[in-house]
Amino acid sequence: MSVLYAEEARKRKPLPSADEVATLPKDGGPKYNRLVFEKSPYLLQHAANPVDWWPWGEAAFAAAKAQDKPVFLSIGYATCHWCHVMEHESFEDAEVAKFMNDKFICIKVDREEMPHVDQVYMTVTQGMNNGQGGWPMSVAMTAEQKPFFAGTYFPKAGFMQIMGNIEKLWADDRKKLLDSSAGITQQLQSMARSAAGDLPGVEVLDKAFAYFEETFDDDFAGFGGQPRFAPKFPGPHDYSLLLRHWKRTGSQKALDMVTRSLTAMRLGGMYDQVGFGTHRYATDREWLVPHFEKMLYDQALLAIANIEAYQATGDASFRSTAEEIFIYVLRDMQDPGGAFYCAEDADSEGEEGKFYVWEHADVLKVLGEEEGLFFTRLLNILPGGNWVEESSREEMKTNIPHLKKTFAELAKDETLDEAALRKRLDLSRTKLFAEREKRIHPLKDDKILTDWNGLMIAALAKGGIAFNEPRYTKEAQRAADFVLAKLRNDKGRLLKRYRDGDAGLEAFLEDYAYMLWGLVDLYEASFEPKYLVEAKALARILFEHYWDKEHGGFFTTADDGEKLIVRNKEVYDGAQPSGNSVAALSLLRLARLTGETSYEAKAKETIKAFGSQISERAAGYSLILQAVDFLHASTREIVVAGKSGAEDTKQLLALVQQRFDPHKVILFKADGDQGDQLGKAIPYVAEHSSLDGKARVFVCQNFACQQPESDIEKVKVLLK
Repeated sequence: MSVLYAEEARKRKPLPSADEVATLPKDGGPKYNRLVFEKSPYLLQHAANPVDWWPWGEAAFAAAKAQDKPVFLSIGYATCHWCHVMEHESFEDAEVAKFMNDKFICIKVDREEMPHVDQVYMTVTQGMNNGQGGWPMSVAMTAEQKPFFAGTYFPKAGFMQIMGNIEKLWADDRKKLLDSSAGITQQLQSMARSAAGDLPGVEVLDKAFAYFEETFDDDFAGFGGQPRFAPKFPGPHDYSLLLRHWKRTGSQKALDMVTRSLTAMRLGGMYDQVGFGTHRYATDREWLVPHFEKMLYDQALLAIANIEAYQATGDASFRSTAEEIFIYVLRDMQDPGGAFYCAEDADSEGEEGKFYVWEHADVLKVLGEEEGLFFTRLLNILPGGNWVEESSREEMKTNIPHLKKTFAELAKDETLDEAALRKRLDLSRTKLFAEREKRIHPLKDDKILTDWNGLMIAALAKGGIAFNEPRYTKEAQRAADFVLAKLRNDKGRLLKRYRDGDAGLEAFLEDYAYMLWGLVDLYEASFEPKYLVEAKALARILFEHYWDKEHGGFFTTADDGEKLIVRNKEVYDGAQPSGNSVAALSLLRLARLTGETSYEAKAKETIKAFGSQISERAAGYSLILQAVDFLHASTREIVVAGKSGAEDTKQLLALVQQRFDPHKVILFKADGDQGDQLGKAIPYVAEHSSLDGKARVFVCQNFACQQPESDIEKVKVLLK
């Protein structure tokens, strides 16, 4: 984990100013390559490499064809540790650059900007490497984009050997490579067809639970690779699915797996105990040693899981975790316009994690003897260091702050009130955070992605609902309004990326699906009808441009988008849930909110399009299984009608919003013109209204409503 670069405190060559860029030739000139004209921070990191990089596009492949060269494709992202290592070892090396420039056309891709390219070639990489893949991804292919070799990170010697072998085959036995590329492409196209089946029943939910129960780490919580249970990823949508299993079956085991795992993540070194927010994953079984990068989507999904755990259990510790994540995101990851940046790097000064770790003496120096010893004892910060380098088993002298007991348990040990303990620790944490801010910060990938912003909009909206906290709803609205204003073209189509005043790149399924999720949650948090209108507009574009008319489900790319060697459809819910999964669940909720059954029909067809895959390996599809759970539940539409801002209205809204009920949707029909407009848009709420100025709750099922109630206690009975 602590790999040092050749230059320990290396600094990249500064990039030219915008005025200087405007004067450069198309190939970047002698100091730069073509990536100098790009917006992606990842591509710009490589703009001064001696490797003559091209961005992905027709021009690069035309050059490969004209020069009769194979293509070397390198895919990564700005905060990827091993991408940095490979850049420093190989792509900055003059010997490597000369060989690659002479023998290949070299293309760089930011996987976050072009997930469709990443998805295709990751499938190839995993297929050629026994299911293993990762970044940097290294692929060799023809000018027709047909791959014949794929791997990940290679040290310089290995990379040169492999590229040398490929170049020799290209020159002496090209038919072998072309036959291989044709076979791989054919297999890839075959794999891209979804395995349709029947609409899964509740038995598939039980099958997924059985898998989670079998693979749960009873000692340290969470799930991981057997038999060592490492590494461990957050997997927040797994826990959201388990909460729904608990809600449906009453399984205490399901609830325990959720609460123990979320608690273990919050206490461990994977969580930033000083600055808040979660690192990418834990490299060990005990959640101690993280991969230190911080991704926006992890923050959003883990916040959602903690919010739902708080709603389900009433345990305030889960609320605290979600709110701490929001503190981090709103403090460090928010653009002044309201939207959110992508990620923060694992590395600073050429070393992974250096920004985040502490020496025991440094903590005492900042906090003083008494508070320093108290903090280091509770956060397990030791004079000799508290972790071991996995690759060498060498003990480090630095410390990763972490807790071994909950705050409640520590308060009992210290004979303190829990609130007093938290306050004392937070005072020390704040001082350490201020000291840490003086360090050299990891790189921040400050591009704004539509899909990841959709996730954070959903998380903040859910926080606003569950905690009755208007500030979170307001921040979700700011981000949504930014995306809807800045990341759409003049035809209403979404764009992928915004950075440095420039919006561009075609949007993909995940951009529409994640924003649909965010807008549906934001409507339920704000009750602004415009967000329902925007959600319906995005759904229309999904149906028109991404829908597979022959087999059902959604393609990753639009019908009028870039054509790759295969048009993918993905449903696997990995670190990020698939666009098909999110679309299915969001469309089901949109159907219940609007009364438009066409949305539910499309959601069912989407689930059926992947029915065989889901039934065969249920636990790999935890987000789309939430849609299956929603379909088989007794879903309810809850309408609150009353005067906007009135105290009785606010009380009833808080009552229906803050309960954990994943099978409900909520509408608010305000007295007056706004409510009349909602009634015109959604006919089944047209007749719902307050009575003699008193707010009322209508609990409906399949759009048929019971007698409304105004009395809080009677409403509680209805909600049960």
